[in-house]
Amino acid sequence: MTWLDDIKWDDKGLVPVIAQEDSTGDVLMFAWMNREALARTAELGEAVYFSRSRHKLWHKGEESGHTQKVHAIRLDCDNDVVLLRVTQLGHEPGIACHTGRHSCFFQKYENGQWVNTEPVLKDPAHIYSK
Repeated sequence: MTWLDDIKWDDKGLVPVIAQEDSTGDVLMFAWMNREALARTAELGEAVYFSRSRHKLWHKGEESGHTQKVHAIRLDCDNDVVLLRVTQLGHEPGIACHTGRHSCFFQKYENGQWVNTEPVLKDPAHIYSK
């Protein structure tokens, strides 16, 4: 039995993962990992996720250059959610979101609507190669 066996994987072999900025506590993004992604993350010290849409491992920053250095891997009390404490690299300030923003959680509910609260730091068209 390994440390990976302690995790309660869902019926597809995945676990939800929250990436939190180590220095500020900002929640940067939410993603999924399978066993291989989590093992690679621990081995590399950089975040590797599982893309459900592409059905493959996704090393954060492989296209954008915006990698996540992992400082800590934590597991919640029910063993079914992983928290990564990371430093977002590749742009200053760090860009974690594919929209070119610091955090994927840039929309805030206010008075019956969603309001964008964070600026685009870099146009996604200039981040990703086609």
